[in-house]
Amino acid sequence: MSGTSAVIPAAGKGRRFGEQRNKVFASAGGKPVIAHTLIAFQVCPLVEEIVLVVAEHEIDTARQIASEYEIGKLSAVVAGGDHRQDSVARGLQAVSASSEIVAIHDGARPLLTRETIESSIAAAREHGAAVAAVPVIDTIKSATQDNFVASTLDRSSLWSIQTPQTFEKGLILRAYEEAASDGSYATDDAALVERIGHPVKLIMGSYDNIKVTTPLDLEFVEARLGGVAAMKTRTGFGYDIHRFAEGRRLFLGGVEFSGEVGLEGHSDADVILHAIADALLGAASLGDIGRRFPNTDPRYRNASSIVLLEKTAEILSQSGWEAVNVDATLVAERPRIADHVVEMQERTARALGIEPDIVSIKATTAEKLGDVGAGKGAECYAVAVVRMV
Repeated sequence: MSGTSAVIPAAGKGRRFGEQRNKVFASAGGKPVIAHTLIAFQVCPLVEEIVLVVAEHEIDTARQIASEYEIGKLSAVVAGGDHRQDSVARGLQAVSASSEIVAIHDGARPLLTRETIESSIAAAREHGAAVAAVPVIDTIKSATQDNFVASTLDRSSLWSIQTPQTFEKGLILRAYEEAASDGSYATDDAALVERIGHPVKLIMGSYDNIKVTTPLDLEFVEARLGGVAAMKTRTGFGYDIHRFAEGRRLFLGGVEFSGEVGLEGHSDADVILHAIADALLGAASLGDIGRRFPNTDPRYRNASSIVLLEKTAEILSQSGWEAVNVDATLVAERPRIADHVVEMQERTARALGIEPDIVSIKATTAEKLGDVGAGKGAECYAVAVVRMV
C-alpha cells in the first residue's frame, strides 16, 4: 500500500447527546451515523484502508455495522482511550506501515462528501498538512470573565475547523509522539502539527459537514440526508434481445423454464436480467453489460446471468450506488411467465441485495408483429432507479 489511510475516531461518550449510547450508533436516514461516515471513505477511490476507533465494549457492534454495509476497506477496529487524542493515537498505530497519507475524520460527521476527502488528500500531498474548514459567517466577539464584550474579531480571517484533517503519515506521527512526550493535549490534530512548527493548509469544507453533538444536530442530518438522496437519484433504461436457439436451456429472471427452447447468447442469455443490469449500469453511468462482461471473454461463456447481476450490484456498490427500484417488461410470444413472476422477482432482488417488493417483472406479447411476434426471439425493456449512498 502506498496510498491514503483513514483513521476514524468514534469512541466519544457523547454526554451532550443526552443518551446512554454512543451517538455514532444513532440512526439517521435509515442507517447508523457511523455507517454514513464509513461509506464516504469506502466509496472514495483514493482511500485504501480504514481504521475505526470505538470504545472497547462497542467493537463488536462496530464490526457488525461495517459488515452489514460492506465496508471492505476496514482493516482494523481498535479500542479508544480516555480522550479523543488518545483514541487517534491508537488508531495511528494501526495504520499500515506502507501508507503515506492519513486522513483523520470524526465518526460523528456523517455528511462528508467525496469531494472534500479528495481535496484534503491532494492538499496534504502538496503541503504535508491540510484541514477542512469553512469561513465563519457570524460576527465573533471575545468576552471578559464576567461576560462583557472585550473585542470584536475580524471574521474575514476566521475559519471554523472541521475534519477530515489530513497529513503526511510521518508528520502526524511525529506530532503525536512529541505531544505524548510533553503530556500536551489539543482540541484537534492540526494543533499538534502547528506546535511543531509545520504550516497547515486550509481547504474548503462544507457547512453541512457538522458534527452530531446534540439531538438537534441529528435532526439536521436527517433532513440533509433526505435532500442528498433526492438530489443523487438517477434513472436508467435497459434493453436486450435474443433469438431462440434449439439445444439451449431457457432462463428468464434467473428461473429455468424446463422443456422450453432457450435463447442464443454467450452467457445463459437471460434477456430479463441483461436488460435490468444495463438499466442499473446506465443509471449510474457505469457502462453496460457488453463492456463489463464482453462476449469475447471465455469466463462468461454460458455464465449464469444471476452471477452477472450480482457482479453488477458489486460494481454499483463500489461506486457508491444502490438500487431503489427495478421494473422490467418481457416481450415474447412464449413462454407464459405468470406462475414464475414471484420467484423471478425474489431471485433478482437477492442478487441485487434489495427487497423483492421493489422489483417488478411482467410480460406482454408483440401481437404477432415482427420477428418477436413471429416467435423467433424475446426482448426485454427495463427501467431502474439508483441512488448515491
